[in-house]
Amino acid sequence: MAFELEALPYANDALEPHIDKDTMEIHHDRHHQAYVDNLNKAIAGTDAENVSLEDIIKNISKYPAAVRNNGGGHYNHKLFWSVLGPNAGGEPTGELADAINVTFGSFSELKTQLQNAGATRFGSGWSWLIVTAEGKLAVTSTPNQDNPLMDVAEVKGTPILGIDVWEHAYYLKYQNKRPAYLDAIFNVINWDAVAANYAAAK
Repeated sequence: MAFELEALPYANDALEPHIDKDTMEIHHDRHHQAYVDNLNKAIAGTDAENVSLEDIIKNISKYPAAVRNNGGGHYNHKLFWSVLGPNAGGEPTGELADAINVTFGSFSELKTQLQNAGATRFGSGWSWLIVTAEGKLAVTSTPNQDNPLMDVAEVKGTPILGIDVWEHAYYLKYQNKRPAYLDAIFNVINWDAVAANYAAAK
């Protein structure tokens, strides 16, 4: 079964003014589509055609670089789109909020750590909020299209929130001002979706 690019759960302009329509079109319709297309090419005729995306990611060291790069790109972006939304932002509530306060002391500190992880990631990559094997929250970052679910990750865990810091995620609107993008994106993070990911991961 070939992997497919799912439609966004909201319109391309739904995250305006924080993420512009043109960026969404290029990012989803071109960049993410390219990851899907190249992943399908990389696994064509191999056993990986019958393996779930999550299992491929968890055992990524078994696969060639093309699968790591494009499989990671597909997995990461699927998560990214799902934790963004219009009329979002604010702060998490419930169990996730409690866990954030226990781990980081406050939501403000979590935000600072996620922004710093993204701002200090040299070149392209991701900032992550993850649930570790012990069921604890942690912030980390990865290069390129790697993620903490991969068996090659330095800090491993289940991603529940990923923030894309590749330039194609923000350059049209924010140019080289990555910190401005990392501030603005918190206006469109859907904390209900992140909380659902947290409940499933722990």
